Amino acid sequence: MTDTVGEFLRVIDLTGVFGNAILGGLVARELHLDPIGFAALATLSGLGGGLIRDTLLQHGPPVALTDYLYALAVIAGAIVAFLTPVHDRAWALIFPVVDALALGCWAAAGAQKTLHVGLGWLAAIFLGTITAVGGGALRDLAVRRTPQIFGGNTLYATCAVAASVVAVAFDYVGRASAGMVIATLVGAGFVLLARWRGWQLWTGLDWDYDIQRSPGRLLPRIAVRVNRRSAPPPEL
Repeated sequence: MTDTVGEFLRVIDLTGVFGNAILGGLVARELHLDPIGFAALATLSGLGGGLIRDTLLQHGPPVALTDYLYALAVIAGAIVAFLTPVHDRAWALIFPVVDALALGCWAAAGAQKTLHVGLGWLAAIFLGTITAVGGGALRDLAVRRTPQIFGGNTLYATCAVAASVVAVAFDYVGRASAGMVIATLVGAGFVLLARWRGWQLWTGLDWDYDIQRSPGRLLPRIAVRVNRRSAPPPEL
């Protein structure tokens, strides 16, 4: 049973690597980079989250450095993005689906791997989320974009948290393999639903201070106005 779960975890993990590598390649295509740029962004996007996860777990070398299928998955994703003609309409249709599936896959794999090394549920949710969003954040920072997890976009990291929670819950009832599939679907579905409905986290309040000075008053009068911030429109 343990071998089956481990092999299934590997398949889910590699699926996430391939999906995120395609996303990195698509960003490189959008920016008109050369093949080296495709390879670099595909590597950051496809392996970044997993490398961060495995480094934090300190449970042997990162799997991306010991299993050559991870490097092959990155190369395959970069080639697909490099050779596939992507236009504006196709980008708008392909990017959200691939992005959502990649996030769901990696959140499930990250949470499950954390549980397998003996850590608890909170660490599993934390590292599942980092696995899902870490590579994309590194990719965006490399091209001087604000990472999606920092806001200004529809729900993203929140969806990774939800997928990680599902994976942890199923593992605790002894259905780890089914949990990874369902967690992947929950994470991907949540991302797509948030994009469709325009769901965003609340960005807080704007505080305006108006200092009024009156004759005869020792201290100025300070008027405080609180305005709710209007969220920017979601980006694709």
